Amino acid sequence: MFRIISALFIALAPAATAQADQIIVAGGCFWCVEADFEKVTGVSSVVSGYTGGAKANPSYKDVSADGSGHFEAVKITYDPDIVSRRMLYDMFLRSIDPLDAGGQFCDRGDSYRTAIFVKNDAEKADAIAALNDGMKVLGQQIVTPVLSAKPFYKAEKYHQDYYKSSEKTLTRFGYITRSDAYKKYRSACGRDQRVKQVWGSNAAFTGG
Repeated sequence: MFRIISALFIALAPAATAQADQIIVAGGCFWCVEADFEKVTGVSSVVSGYTGGAKANPSYKDVSADGSGHFEAVKITYDPDIVSRRMLYDMFLRSIDPLDAGGQFCDRGDSYRTAIFVKNDAEKADAIAALNDGMKVLGQQIVTPVLSAKPFYKAEKYHQDYYKSSEKTLTRFGYITRSDAYKKYRSACGRDQRVKQVWGSNAAFTGG
């Protein structure tokens, strides 16, 4: 009887799912990259943070001042049964200006540079394949580097989900919600316009 019940339990148990995986990328303003990738089916979370530099637990002030070596970056957690790492790298490249080594759009300086951070040879191979494919599509040299991963430090709480926050804040656009401030910033910065200019019909997320 025990064997029958055990067999029945195994048969009715849900199939095991693949363990969630993560990638880290830097694409300029992390609010924008977070907003883009939270739209992707198979992505369970996107966290804004800092990586690439030597200073432990840097603040936004540390990073935005330049000289820290850190990039504004995001950590993307995803289900590889639904969306592949290579697909995410392809989407990432098509959501930035990978021809610009000095920052992204209106945001200039080291902290706004682009990069793909890899932890192992498999991630590196996928990243390089995505870069090579992107260069074929563009017919130009991509300057976004593939770098060895360093510790990732989560950004301050107010940066997380900034693009959809209903909390009000004083900005150059007035005293408005963070979500409205984000929309105005993204439009004024020219992110979507430039991505469309670079990638044309291959651009990703340009409705956001």
